[in-house]
Order: sequence, then C-alpha cells, then structure tokens
Amino acid sequence: MDYKLTSVKILRELYRNFKVKTLDDEFTLQKLVNRSMDLYILDSKFKNKIKNYDRLIPSGSRLWKWKRWIGEMKIDLIKFMKF
Repeated sequence: MDYKLTSVKILRELYRNFKVKTLDDEFTLQKLVNRSMDLYILDSKFKNKIKNYDRLIPSGSRLWKWKRWIGEMKIDLIKFMKF
C-alpha cells in the first residue's frame, strides 16, 4: 500500500480519552482515521452523521467541547486549544 504522511491537530483531552478507551483493543488513531475516511467515502449515512456532528464547536481559532457524560460521572470538558 502507498501511504501519505500528514499531520493534524487534535483536541488534547479528546485524544487522551481515545487512548484510554482503546488500550485493551489495540485500536490506533491510524486505524480510526483510515476506516473513518473509507466509511465517509462509501457510506452516505456515515458521511451525513459526521458532517452534522455538532458536539465539537469551532469558535474562531479555537475548538471547545460541550459537557459530556463519561460513565456515570458528568465532567466539564470545556477545554480550549489554540491552533
């Protein structure tokens, strides 16, 4: 396979939560990105779901995350990250 090396900026807290959730699965960010891009191209329902996802809100040069439920605990994840 031919690969394209790229870099993206991702939300630190979101990535940290992803790593914790995927420790036992050995599921990587690379697998997630490749599979998500493939589904985006092939599956119109998935594409619409991703395009209409509104829990991450762009605000100028920052992104902020709405409050989320993690397990039974409600935590405030309103974090700012400069791009």
